[in-house]
Amino acid sequence: MVAYKTKVAERIHLPSRDRRERALAEAGYNVFNLDAEDVFVDLLTDSGTGAMSDAQWAAVMRGDESYAGSRSFDDLESAVRDVMGFSRVVPTHQGRGAENVLYGTLLSEGDVALNNTHFDTTRAHVANQGADPVDCPVEGAHDLATDEPFKGNFSLERARSVVDEVGAERVPLVISTITNNSTAGQPVSVENTRRVRDFADEIDATFVIDACRFAENAGFVRRREDEFDGAAIDEIAREQLGYADAIVMSGKKDGMANAGGFVATDDEALFERCKQRAILYEGFPTYGGMSGRDVAALAVGLREAVEEAYVADRIDGVRAFADLLEDAGVPIYTPPGGHAVYLDAGAALPHLDSDEFPGQALVCELYREGGVRGVELGSFAFPDTDRPELVRLAVPRRTYHTEHFEHVAETAATVIEKRESVAGLEITSEPENRELRHFTADLEPLSD
Repeated sequence: MVAYKTKVAERIHLPSRDRRERALAEAGYNVFNLDAEDVFVDLLTDSGTGAMSDAQWAAVMRGDESYAGSRSFDDLESAVRDVMGFSRVVPTHQGRGAENVLYGTLLSEGDVALNNTHFDTTRAHVANQGADPVDCPVEGAHDLATDEPFKGNFSLERARSVVDEVGAERVPLVISTITNNSTAGQPVSVENTRRVRDFADEIDATFVIDACRFAENAGFVRRREDEFDGAAIDEIAREQLGYADAIVMSGKKDGMANAGGFVATDDEALFERCKQRAILYEGFPTYGGMSGRDVAALAVGLREAVEEAYVADRIDGVRAFADLLEDAGVPIYTPPGGHAVYLDAGAALPHLDSDEFPGQALVCELYREGGVRGVELGSFAFPDTDRPELVRLAVPRRTYHTEHFEHVAETAATVIEKRESVAGLEITSEPENRELRHFTADLEPLSD
């Protein structure tokens, strides 16, 4: 059952095929460079692209723009305490600001950071500190067809092997990302989180949860982990997050807002260190790079994110989108996660090798064929890593409807039908920081 209705509508249009062809070439075959007005259905990301509620917009109008001591910050602090269970909050302009604050505080040159799977900005922030980001996915995480309930879990076996190799003194940080975005948005169980907590204690490491999609993860826990059958979403969230020493949060995901993020903790010493770093990079501790209006909207969004009807609608909506794609013969990662459907680009374009970037080629064809924008999360986005060739179609919250998703499925099916004509790509220019090259690199087709 849909948990909301539309009160504001925006006109969109599908540009002509000729315009799409020109736009793609002008963008260097990198859809990050496309103008939004040239995109029909935009599934590039679910980060900050959703529709805010009437209650959030009302909070925007009441936002307190005071530089220091804003009551909007008081509202955010209260929401974080009630929903997520942490008493100390350091606001930032978005999630990567929070990563800079927290990981810049915890990591030094030569350290090793363990994560169930690092996402792009997390990996880059770890590397920026001179540390080594090491992924610890469970066995089967990259098996696109198995129906395991918690393929996003953190592998303790892999983590212990890394510690045995480098020594516990080099591993000051253990991270669990929920849901696991780089593993197709797969959820993490509470039991696995408890075990990671114990492991972090064993090696005297700080345990951080990347909580960007904590509510969606709680929804899966409720459905798949027997201990939490029938439990309230907010209770599950507090239970799971409570095992962490700190959380890093993008408010643009399960904060339901268009901007913002934060670090939260109960550790007073860590809080003070993060606060001082945030003053340098983000702003005063009661606004942290956000306007008071953004802070107010985020405070409301956190509470809405754990509403039972919303979470059920979110997970079921993504599942329905996945079903449309599967019914159209499009290979996808299964089971689908809570924020996106991931296409199996390797299976969709089997004639292309990984060095021909099949994921990015599929991204370009989806745009060329139907004005659909997704994002590659394979060998182009994650160079020098052993990850499957995936294309993420992220679903903005409360934004698109069935007809939009039907269009995407039809577009993808058409691309699959003529896949033999799809050419691979090569990079013509890329930034010095290859960890984030997919944002700005230029490419061109290998052949006509």
